[in-house]
Amino acid sequence: MTRNRRRNLAGRRLLPNRLRRHPVASLLAVGVVLLITVERLGWVALPRPTGNDYERYDGVVALVTRVIDGDTLDIALPDADKSTTRVRLWGVDTPEVAGPFTEQMYFGPEASAFAHNMLQDREARIELSRIDTRDRYGRLLAYVYRADTGEMLNEALLRSGHAYADPRFDHEHKSEFARLEREARGNKVGLWAEVTPEQYPRWKRRDKAR
Repeated sequence: MTRNRRRNLAGRRLLPNRLRRHPVASLLAVGVVLLITVERLGWVALPRPTGNDYERYDGVVALVTRVIDGDTLDIALPDADKSTTRVRLWGVDTPEVAGPFTEQMYFGPEASAFAHNMLQDREARIELSRIDTRDRYGRLLAYVYRADTGEMLNEALLRSGHAYADPRFDHEHKSEFARLEREARGNKVGLWAEVTPEQYPRWKRRDKAR
C-alpha cells in the first residue's frame, strides 16, 4: 500500500461514517474547525454578532469570566471588537478597589470578594433595564442573576451590606434597592457596621450635604 493511500485511509477513520459518505460535508466540517481554531489563536477575526443590546443580551445566560470588582464583571459574549462584554450592575454602587485610576475605598475588597464568590466562573442570566442599556464608558447596564439559584447579584450586595443603592438614575428596581439599603443599614450588616460619612462614595457625600 502506498504512503498516500495509507494517509487517506487514516484521515477517513477520523471522520464519522456519515461524513465519509459526503465529501462536501466533510470539507465544511473541517473548515469550521479550522476557522474556530485560528480565531482563538488570534490569526483572524470572525464576524461579530449584530443586533441591538436587547436582542443580544436580554435574558441570555453567559459565563462570568472575570469579576473586576463588586459591581463590574466580564461575561463570555463578544462585544464589538472585544471577545467579552463588560457589565456594570445597574442601580448599585460598591466601594472601589485599588487600581491604576482609583484609590481603595472602605469595604472595597470585601465587596469585590463577595461578588467573586457568588459569580466568578459561574453562569449568569443577564436582564437589561427598559430605560438604559449602556453607561458613558460603554459598559452594559444590567441586573445579573446567578443562573443556578436565580439570586440577583445587585440585590444580594445590598442585602448583605456590600453596596449602596444608587439613586442618581431611574430604573425599575429603584424603590426596592433603596429599601434593601435601609434594612442593611438598620441591621448594621456589612459596611454599615462601621462606615463613616467620610468613607461614603463622593456622590453619596454630596447627596448627604444637600
